[in-house]
Amino acid sequence: MEPQTETEPKKQRSGAGGTPGGVGTFLLGFAFACAGGWLLTNQVTVSSQYFASGFMVPVINYHMNTFGLSLVPFIIGIGFLFYDGKSVIGWLLTIAGLAIILAGILMSLHIYFQPTSLFNTLIMLVLLFGGLGLILRSLKAMPPTPDERSDNNPKP
Repeated sequence: MEPQTETEPKKQRSGAGGTPGGVGTFLLGFAFACAGGWLLTNQVTVSSQYFASGFMVPVINYHMNTFGLSLVPFIIGIGFLFYDGKSVIGWLLTIAGLAIILAGILMSLHIYFQPTSLFNTLIMLVLLFGGLGLILRSLKAMPPTPDERSDNNPKP
């Protein structure tokens, strides 16, 4: 390895997103967004019923659970994949079955926002979206400060 000579240009320091500067803005925005996100999600209650995505048979007043039917494409897809691991139809059925199962679980969730004051809600939203704004701003190239301009262009 050759030693670096003085004629070679100095490497510019790159910050967030490979742009010059913005690391401090990024870290501040990240802290604000984390605080706002945590405060907001702390006010949310999630509950569930055991696979509540079913339907009621009106005549006999019986609640049928349809979760078992959602396993059929998944099981058939797994069968195809055991027979031939490169089977396109097997992969499609397996992925579709997983998507149906995930959708069934998500549809059975009940999500409630706990009562809070308007002031607290505004603080949470300002922290969250202000932090995201600072993060996005940090990814833009920052203009050089007067000291950096004088270092890059020495006067003769």
